[in-house]
Amino acid sequence: MCLITFAYQQHPDYKLILVANRDEAYNRPTRGADFWPEHPNILAGKDLKAGGTWMGINQSGHFAAITNYRDPQISKTNPPSRGQLVLNYLTDNTDPITYLQNKAPETDRYMGFNLLVGTPHKMGYYSNQQQNIRNLGPGLYGLSNHLLDTPWPKTKQSKEQLEMLIEQDKISEESLFKLLSDDTEAPEDQLPDTGIPKEVEKKISPVFIKTDEYGTRCSTVLLIDQDNKVSFSERRFKAGTLEIAEKNSFEFSLRESN
Repeated sequence: MCLITFAYQQHPDYKLILVANRDEAYNRPTRGADFWPEHPNILAGKDLKAGGTWMGINQSGHFAAITNYRDPQISKTNPPSRGQLVLNYLTDNTDPITYLQNKAPETDRYMGFNLLVGTPHKMGYYSNQQQNIRNLGPGLYGLSNHLLDTPWPKTKQSKEQLEMLIEQDKISEESLFKLLSDDTEAPEDQLPDTGIPKEVEKKISPVFIKTDEYGTRCSTVLLIDQDNKVSFSERRFKAGTLEIAEKNSFEFSLRESN
């Protein structure tokens, strides 16, 4: 993922409201969200190149998502796939903070990342660029390709829009997908400096990215209500457009409360 905005225990009807856009090269092979034949308990998309995933949930309520940390100066020799960190958590079924504590010592091998792991009752965050495990309390959060709640334009905008939807009690699948569809570029004076050319920084500044070879591949809405009912909806797009190529939607009740 390259943009994640979520409200954790902030709504009377939902324990979790999470929306996310996955940005990736258009030619990277990907399978849309579904239950995995090799892991029938896991609902997630699949990176067909490295075998991991960028976001998913299992039927016990463990969910996870990852974003890249943008820094062109980071260099690793044969780094492992960051998508395995998400998949390992979904198959592990351990406490979120315990999982991060177990993984943290080995994360210097990876390229830069931000990892969110949680259940409906506990949530943790870790970046191998900060090396500080955080137990997240109830709140509204935003994450892109820097640290949690870094005020990049897209992060601030998506948080403000989600907060407005919550305050106006207008949470719906359609309203949340609309939040994720804004392709307006940020003003130049608000662009972050991440070490890439400014013209590239501007092209990838929107919530929904459209460039020639790279952009938003899919949008996902994850809802967990107070009765532990899960709604997971994904929209996949034709390259470089907002035209929907595929929709995948799932609803199920958690097998147990965590």
